[in-house]
Amino acid sequence: MCFSVSLPFSVGFYQMAKIAVTPTIVAAEFMLFHKKVSCQKVITLATVSIGVAVATVTDLEFNFFGACVALAWIVPSAVNKILWSNLQQTGNWTALALMWKTTPVTIFFLLALMPLLDPPGLLLFNWNFRNSCAIVISALFGFLLQWSGALALGATSALSHVVLGQFKTIVIMLSGYLIFRSDPGVTSICGAVVALGGMSFYTYLGLKKEAAVASGKKPPSRSNSFLGKPAGDGGSSDYEDSV
Repeated sequence: MCFSVSLPFSVGFYQMAKIAVTPTIVAAEFMLFHKKVSCQKVITLATVSIGVAVATVTDLEFNFFGACVALAWIVPSAVNKILWSNLQQTGNWTALALMWKTTPVTIFFLLALMPLLDPPGLLLFNWNFRNSCAIVISALFGFLLQWSGALALGATSALSHVVLGQFKTIVIMLSGYLIFRSDPGVTSICGAVVALGGMSFYTYLGLKKEAAVASGKKPPSRSNSFLGKPAGDGGSSDYEDSV
């Protein structure tokens, strides 16, 4: 199909790049907002990252071009998550409002990159009713996925969103083992268990912090506008990490 993309690096390298987003977010939040992460959370996030790496990275084939692509993706991905979370929590933006503002720019760049990333043959594709419906349904689910991710960023934080994505990866792997009898190996299963333990403790730390600040801090008001920010003072200046 004309929409398949051939990755210039192995799946294992891609997983390592995704894991590298976590420390990048920690560093970027410190540089942008002077936000510090507690020692407990640092140890917990390191445990989660190591567990996910052991569970999912089975092959690590280095490719120079692929490494450049992955490194170029890590920083924008981390900054994107941070800004989406910060704008919703302190700027009174809604998820749909941000999507309305950013989606046209995203579509423009995707259309510009399609000739470079996708193999040729767009006009040769069999655009029958069944295939067209499958593409439209796929696009609809992609929109819902983007929306749910934006909602999660607004309700939690960039770090929590990354941990949620890693939790999804571990659940998919364990579901394949438990339901479809796949055999990821003992090492991968142990890594998944370690990752789940780290995620559980990270959630506990987040809930504990939220309970500690709930009594003395009023959460920022949220916008009811679909297209932009409401009139007012612009929201709270606090930017807290929650789960």
